[in-house]
Amino acid sequence: MKSDLTNVDINAINGIKLRVESNSNIVDKIVGDIIKPYVQGLDNYVNFIGSCLKDGEHPPTDYELEDFCLNLSAQIYFAGGMCEQLGVRDDIARAVHKETYNTARGDATGTIDDKNSVAELQSQQEQLISICYSRAYKTVKSKVENAQELLSSCKKVLTRRMQEIELTKLSGGMQT
Repeated sequence: MKSDLTNVDINAINGIKLRVESNSNIVDKIVGDIIKPYVQGLDNYVNFIGSCLKDGEHPPTDYELEDFCLNLSAQIYFAGGMCEQLGVRDDIARAVHKETYNTARGDATGTIDDKNSVAELQSQQEQLISICYSRAYKTVKSKVENAQELLSSCKKVLTRRMQEIELTKLSGGMQT
């Protein structure tokens, strides 16, 4: 079936898009406020590593790579633990939403559709908070996973450098 876009109201579409963007900005701010205490240390350290890597003329020294590995491991440890705490809050937010929805639905009168509509309207705020905590949990989990990838990359570079040093020592020792 071919869709006909000739009857699309561009002004209505732009209005809906603006509403989505506005509501998304609200959710983004709430999520940002939620995750900040959970990943601020990790974010700061990853940003520090990023700034060190931007200087292409002066790659990180072996000492700096070792420092990255140790400090990043510690930051991942703490952020991972905080992620689990955030998971609990996500579970509770879902339970609060479900409780509010069910209570409102039980108190509503009319058809099943009427009851569902009333319950959805009366539990919108709780649903929004549930969505925010779900997004926050997924964001923190993703940041921890990405930091683990960065840690793995730092370890690989450090290992490769150590192997090169060993090869240099071996080849230098064989020539004498």
